[in-house]
Amino acid sequence: MLLRNTFTCALLVLGLASLMRTSALAADGPAPSEATVRAAVVEALTKQESAEQVAAIRKIPADAGPIAAELLTLWKEGGIYLHEDDEGKITPVTLTGEKDADGKQAALLLLDKSPFKDAEGKPILIDPAEVSGAETDSNIRRAMKDLTDMAALSNPDLKIRLRAVSDVGLELNLEKLPALLERQKVETHKEVQKALEQSIALTQLKSPDDAERIKACTTLGNIGSIPSQDALKTLASEATKEGKKDVAAAATAALEKIASHVKVVNTAGTMFRGLSTGSILLVVAIGLAITFGLMGVINMAHGELLVVGAYTTYVVQCIFGAGLTLAPFSQSSLTFTIPGMHATGATFSVYFLVALPCSFLMAALVGIALERGIIRFLYKRPLESLLATWGVSIVMQQLLRLVFGPQNVALESPVWLSGSWVVNDIAFNWNRLFVIGFAIIIIVLTWAVLNKTPLGLLIRSVMQNRDMAACMGVRTERVNMLTFGFGSGLAGLAGAFISQIDNVGPYTGQNYIVDSFMTVVVGGVGNMIGTVISALGIGVVDQSLQQILGNPVLGKILVLGTIILFLQWRPQGIFVTRSRSLES
Repeated sequence: MLLRNTFTCALLVLGLASLMRTSALAADGPAPSEATVRAAVVEALTKQESAEQVAAIRKIPADAGPIAAELLTLWKEGGIYLHEDDEGKITPVTLTGEKDADGKQAALLLLDKSPFKDAEGKPILIDPAEVSGAETDSNIRRAMKDLTDMAALSNPDLKIRLRAVSDVGLELNLEKLPALLERQKVETHKEVQKALEQSIALTQLKSPDDAERIKACTTLGNIGSIPSQDALKTLASEATKEGKKDVAAAATAALEKIASHVKVVNTAGTMFRGLSTGSILLVVAIGLAITFGLMGVINMAHGELLVVGAYTTYVVQCIFGAGLTLAPFSQSSLTFTIPGMHATGATFSVYFLVALPCSFLMAALVGIALERGIIRFLYKRPLESLLATWGVSIVMQQLLRLVFGPQNVALESPVWLSGSWVVNDIAFNWNRLFVIGFAIIIIVLTWAVLNKTPLGLLIRSVMQNRDMAACMGVRTERVNMLTFGFGSGLAGLAGAFISQIDNVGPYTGQNYIVDSFMTVVVGGVGNMIGTVISALGIGVVDQSLQQILGNPVLGKILVLGTIILFLQWRPQGIFVTRSRSLES
């Protein structure tokens, strides 16, 4: 008996709890259906006076969703027509766009999107010139904006919802504070929750309650709200004039905290940009570290090998896209057409992954041709190799200009390299993160090739003592060819990376050749670790000086002057590479 009574009580408690939960859900109410929203918009459209239309618009629920924004935008842009019958009844409709011989179009009822028909069930054709469109004025458009802003707060699209929350907060409109507070109760995404906290505090700065304004200042200061600085400065000034010292002090304290946060953001951003710039410089210089540092060849055409990789990336992009038509001779009708795959979306974004090995191979082939055709006759003759490769660089520039034109070509970054990852207001661009990561991979692979493979053993033996290696049966000419091809291929990879963050033109390589040589020399000729340290150090110092001085040109000059002074003190670079061939 006791067990049965206990079980009955438990059922009653569960039933009561379920009833209370159902009542709570019913009190909150589900989001209005599309039919309800359409009916509300139709009601607003059929009002005669502007004030009545504004009142009807403001009655539409704020959680109406995207359909409300869609209909109001259609109204504002003149896409809704008002058909008036003989009895004076107004019916809002939209036109299908299908015209008959007289230019009339079929119409759809805005209420339910069904065909607009007469009493006999025949479609009513409308001439847009004879039917008045739904008009708006400034008051109606303001009411529309308020509603669409509120509706966007619950938009399922994260980007739209996040932007709406931020925009509403920047308006500093106390009338929209209840909607923000309601959204905060149900929001689950952390990024939007943070934006809501900031927007609510920003809006509360306009509150007549001093305690609430002080609390809002404290919140904005604690979260380091950069967008709130202007509002806080205004509040501090107004509070000082009104003699409200507590409010002014709270606003000033919040500004101090935000200023400290801004310094941290700027410092971290500068370090990241320095690392990414250094990584780009490292990718460019690593190939030169092999051809110049290990082989002793002063290759002034290294920048053009970089451009070969960049243009290869461009050609691969065109193959995945709409194709490419080249007209090398402007005075001639001779053209070359490369068909395209017309890929879109994720398939098109794959082009960059395909372009990476293609850029390496194309630049390596050009480098091998350069080594076999010219440089192999100029080993141990640095001045002649410098002059010869300088001439080659000029020829290659003109060839690239002839084939692709003098203008820069446009490259589109893949979706997965676009945008940035924002952490505590610090933006990490995906393309620069990719360059940093891939630079690490290139360094590891280059080290592995030089130290863990038979080719690396042959390269090191030839570079340390060419004559002894030849006496041991090493085919030094083949090793020279492969080494130069490998270094040139790395330059092509650098070109592929640069195509995602810089312009690509026939003369792009000239922007990097001097910095590359400086990086290799400062790090120590022939030393990979020195090249890494040198590239990252130059990149960080360059970005830091630009941030401190506020002048990129002056920053570059100071970096160059510092490098010159360093080489005067230590001409062999950070790390000294010793070998029998160098000592001789």
